[in-house]
Amino acid sequence: MSDPNRDTRYFRPLQQTAFMKLEHAGSQKGLLKPFKGKGDLEDWASQCFALRDELIDVAQRQVLQQAVGYPFHLLPIELAQQTTGAGTAFLRWRKHDRSAMGVALWQELIANTGTPVNLLADLHAIELQRITLNMQISLLHTLGRQARGCASKAAAAEDAYLRRLKFIPPAVRDR
Repeated sequence: MSDPNRDTRYFRPLQQTAFMKLEHAGSQKGLLKPFKGKGDLEDWASQCFALRDELIDVAQRQVLQQAVGYPFHLLPIELAQQTTGAGTAFLRWRKHDRSAMGVALWQELIANTGTPVNLLADLHAIELQRITLNMQISLLHTLGRQARGCASKAAAAEDAYLRRLKFIPPAVRDR
């Protein structure tokens, strides 16, 4: 029986250096500041979406590439990228024929005594990486959507304010 805690691994989880390459990685300093209006909110939404897209790229190039290679491609399930209608992409477990998808497939693979013991630690590391990346991608997408929605509300507030100012005589308005 092989030692599942061996030093040799097929999968290498992302390290901090992968995130340091991303613009603004590890910081949400942009969230806690005084937004001055629509433009600031739109800029921050764009930053969130750009960071989300960069993270999706990291997931695809550094995680998915490993997970579909040897020896993982020999397993009855695979890790795949699923693009949503909202424009995000998540990592999902699925059967090769795409007949089923979900974490239950991974759980079955781990529980199956036919799964090589020497792959269990790698499969666990891949699953932890998948969970974390999906959460980070989801949060960035949600923050970007919220900021975009707030920008729209700020624009409506500005329009209402400017419409009201039109009816105030300049002498009164400039006091």
